[in-house]
Amino acid sequence: MSEGLYSTEKKDYDQTLDLTKVKPYGDTMNDGKVQLSFTLPVPEGEEAIEAAKQLLRKMGLENPQVVYYHELTKGFTFFNCYGSCQHTVDYSSIYVPKVESTKWSMDETDQFIREHIGRPLVVVGASTGTDAHTVGIDAIMNMKGFAGRYGLERYEMIEAYNLGSQVPNDEFIAKGLELNADALLVSQTVTQKDIHIKNLTELIEMVEAEGLRDKMIIACGGPRISYELAKELGYDAGFGANTYADDVASFIAQEVDRRLNARTED
Repeated sequence: MSEGLYSTEKKDYDQTLDLTKVKPYGDTMNDGKVQLSFTLPVPEGEEAIEAAKQLLRKMGLENPQVVYYHELTKGFTFFNCYGSCQHTVDYSSIYVPKVESTKWSMDETDQFIREHIGRPLVVVGASTGTDAHTVGIDAIMNMKGFAGRYGLERYEMIEAYNLGSQVPNDEFIAKGLELNADALLVSQTVTQKDIHIKNLTELIEMVEAEGLRDKMIIACGGPRISYELAKELGYDAGFGANTYADDVASFIAQEVDRRLNARTED
């Protein structure tokens, strides 16, 4: 009986993790294994499989394998594929601008506001401009929130006003002034032809023209909003995908406190 056939000795796999040369992990460290799914506008057959493999090689993947394929409709074939990526990234050199605040639970944020600010914070939110989508602003503002995370309306120390969708920027600003808002939250879902950038820029320009920029926190959010983009446009913070009411509430509470302390020191 061959010893090698039934050997229980562990194979000598590469266990080295070098953060300056990170590549995908599949079964073992540094194996570079990736899975891709895509559709090609070609009929099902051996030629289609070869086309998929050639495409994977041009992507820089070695040992390409088509493990599943199916013709979705005449002339269009869907593929599930595997391959080994040889490219690496220097993870240690990556810097991503992001909101610099500690994320707290609802109770922790309420307690912080009570102890450090001593009054409820007023937050006004809306989907401004022509944007008719409310799912984003509702997830942050409404009582029930989203994905098990309560919205700002449920916070004891936050007075939340959700103005809904298609709110003109000038009316949004006016409502913020009327309510003496501590923060304005803008949600942007529609992004065709970068309409969200145009609308967000217009809002900031209007606030600055009225000399109100330092009077309140102004933040924006949406599926194509990043912190870096928000800062470039003149906002205090930007909240993209996978952020929730507790992210926003924590930031607002800490930023209001920071500004109050800065005024005291001056």
